[in-house]
Amino acid sequence: MNNKAKQPPKPLRKRVAVWLAHGLLAVLAFIWLIPIFWVVLTSFRGTQGSYSSTFFPTVYSLRNYVKLFTDFSVFNFSQMLLNTVIIAVANCLLSTFFVVSVAYTLSRLRFRSRKRLMSIAMIINLFPGFMSMIANYYIFKMLGWTNGPMLRVAMIAVYAGGAGVGYHIAKGFFDTIPIALDEAAMLDGATRWQVLRHIIMPLSKPIIVYTLLTSFAGPFKDFMLAKVLCGPNKDYYTVAVGMYQMLEQEYIDQWFCAFAAAAVIISIPIAALFLATQKYYSVGVSGAVKG
Repeated sequence: MNNKAKQPPKPLRKRVAVWLAHGLLAVLAFIWLIPIFWVVLTSFRGTQGSYSSTFFPTVYSLRNYVKLFTDFSVFNFSQMLLNTVIIAVANCLLSTFFVVSVAYTLSRLRFRSRKRLMSIAMIINLFPGFMSMIANYYIFKMLGWTNGPMLRVAMIAVYAGGAGVGYHIAKGFFDTIPIALDEAAMLDGATRWQVLRHIIMPLSKPIIVYTLLTSFAGPFKDFMLAKVLCGPNKDYYTVAVGMYQMLEQEYIDQWFCAFAAAAVIISIPIAALFLATQKYYSVGVSGAVKG
């Protein structure tokens, strides 16, 4: 005999509301996916030019993808992609380390001028990053980092150097973890580093993954800073700078479809990192405790 009481059916009004909500979300998702679907279709378009009278291509071809990795007469997309991946990986690791370190310090430690430092960091974070581009350029020029391989180091330094100022989201997450866990561990002889490594980090996988993803995606979508630092050094362009030039008047007719193919290609590493780490979003605090 089943001891579980049967759940009463939901009132018709609630079921209709749920159906309407799901229908609205489906329509919004469809609208959101249309531009992405169009970019993918354009990347396989066999005809050249920036304009097409039909949504679906009349001729399908892989020529645009082949062109990106074989035609280096104007754009060396392979080199741009390599530059971006190197910068993104370094920025991803360094920025996550800085953000977690600053967030843990301001969340768990109490020291003099703590609130003042938090206020200063918040004020600095309110100003857009492009306001410091010219100053950064001349600093790196003085150091000799605006030519050659040091350009990559300069971009990594700019992207990751100020990452700690954006500690607010990570700190808010750390604040939700009971400080009693820290105190109990320290009573057992754990150091601050051990507390961070063995308690805070396992419980904070969602926010760490979020920081990893945003830091990794940053160099792929930033144009202004990379353009200012690289200048005429095409060998060190990132994909954002190169793809922007594909849309200039003298190149757009020949490279527009290749631009769409490049957009599809650069989404692959970001999507791969997201798929590899998405399980940690659902793990949450309870899952980390079990582990």
